[in-house]
Parts: sequence; structure tokens; C-alpha cells
Amino acid sequence: MLNLLVILILSYLIGSIPTSIIVSKIVRGIDIREHGSGNAGGSNVFRVLGWKYGVLVIILDALKGSLAVILIARLYFGDFPFPNQTPFDDFTLVQIMAGLGAVIGHIWTIFAGFKGGKGIATALGFLITIITVDMLLALGIFILVVSLSRYISLGSITAAISIPLIMIVRENIFNADVVGYHTILPFSILLAVLIIYTHRNNIQRLIQGVENKISLKRKNK
Repeated sequence: MLNLLVILILSYLIGSIPTSIIVSKIVRGIDIREHGSGNAGGSNVFRVLGWKYGVLVIILDALKGSLAVILIARLYFGDFPFPNQTPFDDFTLVQIMAGLGAVIGHIWTIFAGFKGGKGIATALGFLITIITVDMLLALGIFILVVSLSRYISLGSITAAISIPLIMIVRENIFNADVVGYHTILPFSILLAVLIIYTHRNNIQRLIQGVENKISLKRKNK
């Protein structure tokens, strides 16, 4: 139990690394939370610093999720402290828990007053190591929606909702063997609900037609 607790704490801490705040301080000497939407996430970096730094922050946020799954979860040893009723082996279940810990850390970071980003990039980073095909398809949907609408928030929400839908279609229509389908599906639904919750203000602005669009133009200093 202590070993698992250490893994969850470390995953939370790596997820809590405020990449957008660090990048904005280094690049422009500003606190990203005091500009744009005030959110400490990649989409706000897109708006304030331009697409290059926005992509950089999104990649770094995704890496936090991947590192929690690939690296920190490997600190697990011994027997799982609870009965494992899932189709996953104990280690894969620990990986999922570590990934979720990183997402929670990103959203409620201890290093920035428990106010971080929206969690979509970090969730992508850890889920792509477990349900790779489904996440690549969801990433394609994200890129398509953002390219057409210029709304990162809309792309994030759509991608989050598409993950369980893609799994359902692949498993039940195309007869793909999605590993751990009956376990990862409800988990992905809960994660989608969490992403929607963190984007609740964006949804309101989208409905009102006042949500900020991103620009691929270079930001002037």
C-alpha cells in the first residue's frame, strides 16, 4: 500500500509541474495566468505567446502523463493491495492510476495554488500509452476541429467525448479487440466528464459566441 501511495504522490507531483507558467516566464518574463484567459494551460499560451510555444507546452504537458505511466509506475513492486477485478494485470492498473494522478496534478497543481490547466494534454500523454489507436484517432479529431474552428477548447472537448465513442465503435461495430474494454471504457467516460467540467467556462463562452480563437500568426514582443 505504501509503495502505491508513493507512486500516486510522485505522479501527482510530476503532473503538477506548471509548464505553461515556466515557459511564459522564460520566454516573455510574464505569468501566463495574468494574461489571456488566465488559465495555466497550453491553449492560453497559444493565444498569448503564439502557436510555437503553445505546441511546446502541450507536448510538455503530454510528456508528464507519459512519464507517470512509463517511468514512475515502474517503481511499483510487490502485490497489489486490493483485489484486481479488471482485465488488466496489476502493473497496467498501476499505470492507469499513475496517469490519472498526473492529470489531477496538472488540473490542481500544488505549485500554483491548486489552479492549473484543463488536463487534456496530460490525459492524452498517458492514455496514448494504453489505448494507442483510440487516442491517435481522438488526436486526429482534435486537430481537425481546431483547424476548422480555431477553438482549442472545442477541439479538446470534442476529442475527450470522442474517446469512449471511438472505443464503442471499434469494439462493437468493427469487432476490434480493445484491451480491457469494459474497464477502460467507464474510466474514459469519467475522464471525459472531468475534461468537460474543467472546460465549463469555455463552454459558456462558446455558447455566448465570445470564446477566443487561436491565431497561427507570430506574437509580437
